[in-house]
Amino acid sequence: MPLTFKYIDRIRALREDSDYTQDRVASYLGTSQTMYARYERGANELPVRHLVNLSKLYNVSTDYILGLSTEKKPPFNKDVD
Repeated sequence: MPLTFKYIDRIRALREDSDYTQDRVASYLGTSQTMYARYERGANELPVRHLVNLSKLYNVSTDYILGLSTEKKPPFNKDVD
């Protein structure tokens, strides 16, 4: 499965598993529900800043979201601000 489709599947599944609406996630990211829906459909590419923020929201690694790892948790849990 191409990388693009993997992250689309993962961000949708993480949102649904958390019982979040697209509107709630969009608000967290500082974008509109319409734009967030476009990320989930693959109509627009997910910006890196949103990838990082989604990994924080769901407490998973960016590699997991991108489909590069099957491990959900980051290898370490250190805040790097």
